[in-house]
Parts: sequence; structure tokens; C-alpha cells
Amino acid sequence: MHIKQNIGNKALWERNKTLFLTSKMAPIGCYGKVFQWVESFDKSGCVVCFNTSELEEEVLKALLVCKVPTVLVVTKSFHDNYNVQIEQALNENRLLILVLQREETDKGLTARLRNQWTIGQVQHVVCGYINTNGTIFGLLAGLDNVTHIVDKTDLMATEPEPKPHRWTVAEDKRLLRMFYEDMGIHAIHRAINRPYSTIYNRIKALSMNDEVLKGRQFEDYVVDFFALPHNKTLTLKEWRGDKTLPGVYPESNSDPDLVFEYDGHAFAIECKWRSHVPKDIEKELLSADRRTLFEQYGKNHAMQVYMLLGIGGLPSDPDGIYLVSLTEPLDISTLIENPVSTPDEILQRIILAEPKQNSSYMRMVRDKYPNAYKPWREEDDNLLAELYGEGRTVEDMTYIFQRNKGGITSRLNKLGLGTK
Repeated sequence: MHIKQNIGNKALWERNKTLFLTSKMAPIGCYGKVFQWVESFDKSGCVVCFNTSELEEEVLKALLVCKVPTVLVVTKSFHDNYNVQIEQALNENRLLILVLQREETDKGLTARLRNQWTIGQVQHVVCGYINTNGTIFGLLAGLDNVTHIVDKTDLMATEPEPKPHRWTVAEDKRLLRMFYEDMGIHAIHRAINRPYSTIYNRIKALSMNDEVLKGRQFEDYVVDFFALPHNKTLTLKEWRGDKTLPGVYPESNSDPDLVFEYDGHAFAIECKWRSHVPKDIEKELLSADRRTLFEQYGKNHAMQVYMLLGIGGLPSDPDGIYLVSLTEPLDISTLIENPVSTPDEILQRIILAEPKQNSSYMRMVRDKYPNAYKPWREEDDNLLAELYGEGRTVEDMTYIFQRNKGGITSRLNKLGLGTK
């Protein structure tokens, strides 16, 4: 691992640094002790933290609201560009964001490499909830600069409810305002004086459905991952939002989330994020009926349909990304062995890899364009050049040559007539 980019106050990295570590599935019973530690932290030093689990996300918000000097460590790129508290902390020089990148020789999961690298950079490690069966527990073995602030007693304790169960309209308004200002569950707890678990559940009840919210966050991540709108060779043609009313579901909800065009090739992507690798594809990821709908969509629009699957971390910053063809059989073991790390890698797999002659995708395209992927003859090239010189559009030539847009554009480029 090495530092790819610094954002914010670089001087914070020279301070005495304390790393906050926690396992991903931290019970809400540990939140109180963790936030007490945040509030009592000596601001002459700084806290180093991640943002890839719910507790880490809440600790980051609490650190920023409490104005504790903070170093946020992320991998690949920084995505939370519109977080109110992050923007304010950057403006006040109390935040540094370090973007890490893997070395070519690095082996293993990115999260473990990030943890290992960061532990080696700090003077002290403070742990929230640590799962003794997880990778973090092993990384801390033998270290003498580690403090645990949560024990089993804390996890079993329940917070008293100081107010009646019913929420007032004023409380709901205050909660939502603070939630959308990225102030975090601890600031809301201090303002409204209700247990963390009660606030957590109320946020879920009042804000967007949790699964829908995670889906939208991952879609935002995918669009940002492709560096739009700065990527001049890739165009986002469609972005569908699944809008519904009770009992009313538009047919378009069954279409893929995103449609792109790259170098004349159109392709569709369905975005899915899961906290873990699914064991049962049909139950946890993609039903047979939904796959059939995607296959039909690809056939009707003469394009490949893929799923971009995020695994682990948060929907806004997954640990791994995997490209799944929805027109081919899905083998989960093969899938997990082949993650993608860059947009170019995805585009190369989608566009530059020649489709197999017997693939279902090939059959779909040729149902609409009978000459797709057939060799070009000299007389075809001559006619293509002549039509191009006359100003005929690519769409016109798809009907004349019975080939898809990608095939026409690629041949024009090969003949030196099109713009790459």
C-alpha cells in the first residue's frame, strides 16, 4: 500500500495518531462507550479512522461534529464529496483524507492490506467491538499499543428509555434535519435524549427504505467509479429510478439500472450491493424470472446486459467489485476469483473481448442484426466509406449493413474514418 492522494490538512499526519478499529458487524450496544471515548479524546492528537462499516461511519460523523482532528483513510478514491460535516472540517483544517492504492506486489484482500498498513503508521490503536473470529483480531495479536474500550458487559447492557415511546412531530423534524446534515446518530442522541437503538430504528422508519437507500448509494458509487462526466469516451444514456406507489409498479422497474455507450457499443448494467458473498444466487441475488427479463431486454435492445456486484464494506465504498454477465451461466466461485479494479478493466471485458461464436449474447445480437460479427468484405468496406462520405449516420448504416452500432463504429475507426 502507498498514499496515492492527500486531501486536506497534511500537518495532521505529523501528530500523535490513534487508530480507531472495529469489526464490521458491531452491535449497537457498544455505541455508548465508543462515543464517550470520542468526546473525551485529547484534541492535541488526531484520530485515524475508516468509513467502511456502520459504526465507523457513525464514529467519523461524531469525530467531525465534536471537532476532533481526524484522518480518514480510504482506498481507491474518495466518494463522499457532498457530506456537510466533511466539507466543513476540510474548510477548518481539521481533516485529512488519505487515499491509498495497492502496490502491484500486494497480495490479499484490500481491507486487510489497508488495516495492516495503517496499524504500522500510528502510535496507538483503540478498538470498539472486535470479533475474535475476524481478521482484525489476528492483526492485533502481540501488539502492546492496543486498548479495548468495549467488553461483553457493554454489549449486553440496554439503554433506559427516558421518554415515552411515541415520537413527537417536533422530534421527527429535528431528527431528519440532523440526519440529512450528516451529523450522525450520536449528535441526534445528545439533542433528543433517546437510546441509540431507538434513534437508529426511527431513522429507518422515517427515511428511505434501507434496501432502496443502499441500492441508490451503490448506483451513485458505480457512476462515480466510471468518472462521469469526465470520461469523454463513455456516455451514460439512461439511469432508471425504481419509482412505485402501493400496488403500482412500472414495467420499467424490471429493466437494468444503467445503460452506457462506449465507442459505439451500448451495454446495460444492473447494480447490486451485498454485505457478503451470496450463497444462493436465486434467493439472495437474482431470481430466474428476473434473469429472464434481463435476457429479454438484451435481446430486444441488441446489447449485452451485466450485473456490477459490490461485496462488503459500504454501498458507497465496497471492498470488491465483480462483473457478472447476465446472458451467461453464473458461477459464483469463478466470479469471486475475478474482481475488477478499474473502469478500463470493465470496459475491456465488455467491449474488447470478442464474444464467443456460440454465446447467447451472439445469438441475441444476430436476431436483430444478422451480419453482426461476420467478417467484412472489401466491397462492404468500399460501400461503408462511400456512405460515410455522403454523411450517412451510423444508425442509417446499421440497417443497410444489418450490423449493430458497435460493429459499424469499429469498422469506421479501422478504416480511419471515424473518431475513436
